[in-house]
Amino acid sequence: MFILVTNDDGVDSEGLLALKRALSVAGEVVAIAPEVNWSTAGHMKTLQKPLHVTKVWLPDGDFAFVTDGSPTDCVSLGVLGILDRKPDLVVAGINKGPNLGDDVTYSGTVAAAMEAVISGIPSMAVSLDGYHEWDFRFAADFAGRLASHILRNGLGNDVLLNVNVPNLPAEKITGVEITRLGKRIYRDMLVQKKDETGQIHYWIEGETPTGIPDEGTDYKAIADGKVSITPIHLDLTNHRLIEELRNWDLSIQR
Repeated sequence: MFILVTNDDGVDSEGLLALKRALSVAGEVVAIAPEVNWSTAGHMKTLQKPLHVTKVWLPDGDFAFVTDGSPTDCVSLGVLGILDRKPDLVVAGINKGPNLGDDVTYSGTVAAAMEAVISGIPSMAVSLDGYHEWDFRFAADFAGRLASHILRNGLGNDVLLNVNVPNLPAEKITGVEITRLGKRIYRDMLVQKKDETGQIHYWIEGETPTGIPDEGTDYKAIADGKVSITPIHLDLTNHRLIEELRNWDLSIQR
């Protein structure tokens, strides 16, 4: 299997290197990563300016492609011609911090996996819970084993797996659960500040998000010390409302 690895924390992130090493058990791995951090970039794609790509050497002695574009751009570059062949699997991560519930709409990590699905390539996004003192070893090992399962069992090219791993020692992780997206609770606030010239600037700040621990959700699994795997597809249609809306009087008035 030919695997493309990317992330949104940037090429220097320890999570990228740990993931790349672990995935080598499942196949040939190449990394295309952004040169800077793109956390919360969402599904941003660069179309109005050129993208620059260079090669850098990683601490393991292998090389990676680095671009000034977004995580989404990393996948597009790989699929559209930077690589000599199309990847069989795209893996994004390991993200520093969880991507649970509504987080997937903000996450550059998940956006990279979404871009792979748009390109007809199965993918997964791997995130490590917590916001400091990350230990990537278990998450990387689990991602490698999950990639091997995908190789053996197959995964539709219209789906991505959103994987969240507790930031705990391996012996304290209580299991693996297949989950649905939960509900995040954000406590964002707008902060107004003045610079030295007196100009007002606005910052969006807030406390660390929490969530509603409903049974079967990714947030509940992580709270219980379990690895969460949520299968996601890009059909955002609310199918339940289609027939109801068809019954509205929405005819064109002449």
